[in-house]
Amino acid sequence: MSKRIVVTGAAGALGKAVIAALNAAGHDTVGVDIGATAGGPGAFVGGVDLTDEAAARDAFARIAADGVIDGLTNVAGGFTWETVAEGSLQSWQRMFAMNVVTALNACRAALPHLRSGASIVNVGAAATARAGAGMGAYTASKSGVARLTEALADEVKDRRIRVNAVLPSILDTPANRADMGEEGADKWVKGEELSAVIAFLLSDAASAVTGASIPVMGRV
Repeated sequence: MSKRIVVTGAAGALGKAVIAALNAAGHDTVGVDIGATAGGPGAFVGGVDLTDEAAARDAFARIAADGVIDGLTNVAGGFTWETVAEGSLQSWQRMFAMNVVTALNACRAALPHLRSGASIVNVGAAATARAGAGMGAYTASKSGVARLTEALADEVKDRRIRVNAVLPSILDTPANRADMGEEGADKWVKGEELSAVIAFLLSDAASAVTGASIPVMGRV
């Protein structure tokens, strides 16, 4: 059955891959991004700062005015590497805003418009299992995404809305290859591989799955 699914962070590498996978499966997508240009197929709402609660509410109200919302995937987020001792408080605040607040605001803005049987998928991180040096701010924020996922799943289960998260290891993106080099990149998770898991969680085949955080490790 075709669904109408909103994808935040739509202009990024993973957002584009998710939209491509959902379109290939016959779904309609609406991309949301802080940038003004989609860079991909499907409907698009640009210039939306999801750290701003009012902006998020307005964007989802506009999307809902054009049709039912069957699903939401929160891809929007960011990464930083810096040690606790030498880093800054601002980095922790920025990671919380980019990774937790964007997902929180998108979820809250979408909830009034989601039909019974709808699904939300958040993008967390496998690194939250144990934070290494330099990963404190990032993994703390992604741990927040996991707790948000679990709490919301319990809150909306009686509405038959499912909420899950995927926990990728290292994503094979141009940015990660530029930052980390090419060595071992063949073991990283491809965008289309993670997108396939997201598409499954959004589908009716996953109707009994909610409150889960699913590792997607590749061969890392």
